[in-house]
Amino acid sequence: MTGVVADEHIPVLVNEVLEGLAPRVGGFYVDATFGRGGHSAALLQAIGPEGHILALDRDPAAILAGQQRFHNDRRIELVQAPFATLAKIMDERAAGRAPDGILLDIGVSSAQIDQAERGFSFSHDGPLDMRMDPASGSSAADWLAVASLEEIQRVIAELGEERFARRIARAIVREREVSPITRTGELAELVQRVVPRDGKHPATRTFQALRIFINDELGQLRVALQAALEVLAVGGRLAVISFHSLEDRIVKHFMREHAQVDPVYAGLPVIPPQAQPVLALVGRKRRAGDDELARNPRARSAVLRVAEKLRDLPQSPRQRGRA
Repeated sequence: MTGVVADEHIPVLVNEVLEGLAPRVGGFYVDATFGRGGHSAALLQAIGPEGHILALDRDPAAILAGQQRFHNDRRIELVQAPFATLAKIMDERAAGRAPDGILLDIGVSSAQIDQAERGFSFSHDGPLDMRMDPASGSSAADWLAVASLEEIQRVIAELGEERFARRIARAIVREREVSPITRTGELAELVQRVVPRDGKHPATRTFQALRIFINDELGQLRVALQAALEVLAVGGRLAVISFHSLEDRIVKHFMREHAQVDPVYAGLPVIPPQAQPVLALVGRKRRAGDDELARNPRARSAVLRVAEKLRDLPQSPRQRGRA
C-alpha cells in the first residue's frame, strides 16, 4: 500500500522492508503486491544489474503503470495476477528458481482509493465497485443488491469489526427497496445517518468490510502465505506489511506457528528434522517512524513482520509433479 503526497505515490516502510529482506546483489525477489512499484524500485537499486524481480498485481492499472515506469528495465517482470496464485506463477515464470525474498504489501493502494471510479473511497463519490480487478467477480453494488440482511450484517461485523453492523444492514435493506445503492456517496451518507461519529468517518469500517469481502482479501492472504513458505529458498525471507488487525493477526499467527517445533514433539529430548521450525522470526514488528508519518500520514496503521525460511518443506503434490 502506498500513500500519496502531491500526486507522488510513496511506498510505506521502504527502509524497514529493505532491512528485513536484506536483499543481496544478483538476488531474485518477488514483489507480490506491486502497486505503483515503489518497493520494487528500491529493491532494484539493491540487487544490482544481475538481479531479478518478479512483480505481481491483480489490478490491471497497476501493471500498466509498472510497464510505463520500468519499460527499459529487463530485470523486472510484471504479471497481472492475484498473489494467491503465487505458487502457480512461480511454476510458470521462475523456471524452478526459488526466490531469495518475497514481499506482500496487503490491502488497497492509495492510487485505488484516490480514483473515484474504483469505488473504494467514501470521500470521493463514484460507482460502488471496490474490485481490485474490475474485470473479475461482482461489484459491491451488485452484492448489496442481492445479499440477505444477515449476510450483510455478518460481513460488516466480522470484516469491519463494526458494532453497529445490524443497524447498518437494516438501513441498506430498507434503502435498496426504494432505490438501488450504486454510488459510494450514497452508501457513505446512509451509514453516516445511522452510525454515531467516534473520531473516524462513520463509514470507515463498512467500506473496509465490503472491500475485504468483495476481493476475498483474507482468504487470498492465507493462500499466499502458505505459497510463499513453499517457494522461498532456504535462507530466503518473507516480509509482510498489513494495515489492520484482521490481516496482521493472520500474519502473526502464521509466522509464529511455523517458527515453533511441531507441538507433537515439543519437550522431547530429540526433535526429528521434519518437526523442526520452518521459519525464524526476524526482529519484532515494525511501524512507521515519526519522519515517515509526517510525510505520509496513511502509513500510521502499517505493520511489517519478517521471517526467514530455515528448511525445506516435505514435497507438496505440486513440487512432486515438477520433479
